[in-house]
Amino acid sequence: MNSYKKASGSESCTKWAEDRTIFANERTSSSWMGTGLACVGVAIGLKAVFGDFDPNWVAKSVASMFLGIAIMIYWMAQRQACKAHARLNDHDAEALPSRDFKTLAIAMTVATLGTGVATLGTGIVLWLL
Repeated sequence: MNSYKKASGSESCTKWAEDRTIFANERTSSSWMGTGLACVGVAIGLKAVFGDFDPNWVAKSVASMFLGIAIMIYWMAQRQACKAHARLNDHDAEALPSRDFKTLAIAMTVATLGTGVATLGTGIVLWLL
């Protein structure tokens, strides 16, 4: 049932604002994830542009830093989304559970590490190439 019908004018405005803020929080988290993916794209681009760069370790180090930054962004987004989510009450909005933010951060981290190993040879493989 729509909880706004039970509330007075100011109460319903507050509930709508809270529901809108929940969705804005989810959009912001999604934007942070996109920024992290852009860092992965930069790392792949560095490998493509500087593949034959000498000394080899410089290009690999910079690409690895971008992968590390991407992972940091995922977890910062997760932490901020969960903090904002904990402060808000959903009324009629169906908000994502907090655990979904963590699941997404884990999945994005694994995918970024996998991309690094496959594309850049990150980790032990990176330094053996």
